[in-house]
Amino acid sequence: MTDMLQPNLAPGSDRRASLEDVVLSHSDPATGLPVGPRPERHAAAATLDYSSEDVLAEVMASLDDDKAEEVVQIDLRGRSDVADYMVICSGRSTRQVASIADKLSDRLKDKFKMGAKMEGKETGDWVLIDGSDVIIHVFRPEVREFYQLEKMWVPSAAHRTDTDAAV
Repeated sequence: MTDMLQPNLAPGSDRRASLEDVVLSHSDPATGLPVGPRPERHAAAATLDYSSEDVLAEVMASLDDDKAEEVVQIDLRGRSDVADYMVICSGRSTRQVASIADKLSDRLKDKFKMGAKMEGKETGDWVLIDGSDVIIHVFRPEVREFYQLEKMWVPSAAHRTDTDAAV
């Protein structure tokens, strides 16, 4: 345990800041208090053999296969730490929305061994799927129109008309 608290420091580096990074690397879920680092967790993340672009490609293929409508892909890199991409789409009914979400989750699990978390499948109005670096929203058209989620993330230039852009 003391070896983990003795970080390898470069000459002239701040020992206190480095030690703080090691000690505060994560917290105990039961108490919320900081505990020592989990090196195996970082090693596992480094050995992933797929990228967010690979996940995005699989998401887009799955949505196309399941006849999702009005698919919008939003690049969040540099704008959010939550994910690299967001995909928003619609299904024609609650049944189709739930089916799109189920099949997408199964495909991500099969291809990437990823347990994608899902919220909202029971009602089928709006299903949120956490595909790690790709967040997917599947809406019924009425619910999508009500929330207008794209407007929060799409750059304002995309909302301009051609005459506004020429000015």
